[in-house]
Amino acid sequence: MLSAVARIFRTPDLRRKVLFTLAIIAVFRLGSFVPAPFVDFSNVQQCLASQQTGASGLYQLVNVLSGGALLQLSIFALGIMPYITSSIIVQLLRVVIPRFEALYKEGQEGQARLTQYTRYLTIALGVLQSTTLITVARSGALFGTTDNAACSSLISNTQWWATVLMVLTLTAGTGLIMWMGELITERGVGNGMSLLIFTAIAARFPQSIIAIGQAQSPEVAVVVVLIGVVIVGLVVYVEQSQRRIPVEYAKRMVGRRTYGGNNTYIPIKVNMAGVVPVIFASSLLYLPALIAQFNQPRNGSPAPGWVTWIQNYLTTGDHPLYMAMYFLLIVGFTYFYVAITFNPEEVADNMKKYGGFIPGIRAGRPTAEYLDYVLTRVTLPGSIYLGLLALIPLVAFVAIGANQNFPFGGASLLIIVGVGLETVKQIDSQLQQRHYEGLLR
Repeated sequence: MLSAVARIFRTPDLRRKVLFTLAIIAVFRLGSFVPAPFVDFSNVQQCLASQQTGASGLYQLVNVLSGGALLQLSIFALGIMPYITSSIIVQLLRVVIPRFEALYKEGQEGQARLTQYTRYLTIALGVLQSTTLITVARSGALFGTTDNAACSSLISNTQWWATVLMVLTLTAGTGLIMWMGELITERGVGNGMSLLIFTAIAARFPQSIIAIGQAQSPEVAVVVVLIGVVIVGLVVYVEQSQRRIPVEYAKRMVGRRTYGGNNTYIPIKVNMAGVVPVIFASSLLYLPALIAQFNQPRNGSPAPGWVTWIQNYLTTGDHPLYMAMYFLLIVGFTYFYVAITFNPEEVADNMKKYGGFIPGIRAGRPTAEYLDYVLTRVTLPGSIYLGLLALIPLVAFVAIGANQNFPFGGASLLIIVGVGLETVKQIDSQLQQRHYEGLLR
């Protein structure tokens, strides 16, 4: 492994790409600690130090994906979350808007147009999310409590022009992160957006382990690390698992040349949906908590019954009802997202157009039905796997009280493993192109 890393730095082109990627990552991490204008940094640090359970729901997920920048109210507080959300929305709109589907099928030019729409939507979502974040911070509910005086005074200037400046700063930070991610994709190694998310999550791993050791004991921290290694191994195994459907192409003559006659396969992964169902479920479960948060009485009167019920059952993840709803939402969204991203009829039509067929299955509609049959049954264990993986931090919160500090589970571990595997494959392919041995033997 060390010799493979040495070969990377002995190759000028690859060395330049790796160093450029590391430089962009360093700038990204630096921006995560620079506070936004009119943010009282000392009060923020005091709230972080006194925090016990951390942000819940969607804010916990956004804080993880931003590398902890959200709760520090830095210039990169929103992280890459607006871009992820806009990418998912544009992908889903392909099913609703025929124009988007036509652009997708036009090839590189059409997909470049869709990418441009994604950028515009990212900026719009950045404005919306930054406004929401500032509103929650001003109300003192960002850290889940309004009793602490420091947590109610995070913003030093509440005038309208100061709020506008903060919104512009946070939105500009999102745009800068998006630009840096595209720079890594173009001039560096791997997918830029994915690597920035990987960096943000991985940077919190040592801090999370140390926090668990301080809150519980060093022995518990060691056990958590050992359990984490086992979980990572299982996640790698499942992420690499796939159902390969064999496909044969008949020989055909075009002029004097013969095409086809080769065998291939259609890979259907056990987890085709990736981390998207976890994001969907977290976002949907956070909506009731957000509505209840803005309906809290200010004059000391008792809260309405429905607000109390939401606070008791849908605010933290230690209640069985919350866990059950979270698990069922992930399973449902997994089937929904896979049905959108993988169209059996489109795959069957393309196979029929180029003379491909599945052995024992007739081309056309029978092939589409067979693909749908296989996809439905492969998605079932994949959805259960996603649901159980997402419940690991919630179970850890009940067991050892380490919800915000437990790094091995949920969206964070899926992103770490997925991006790590993809980046290693890209570096390995570039090494092999230069007649070297691969990164992994």
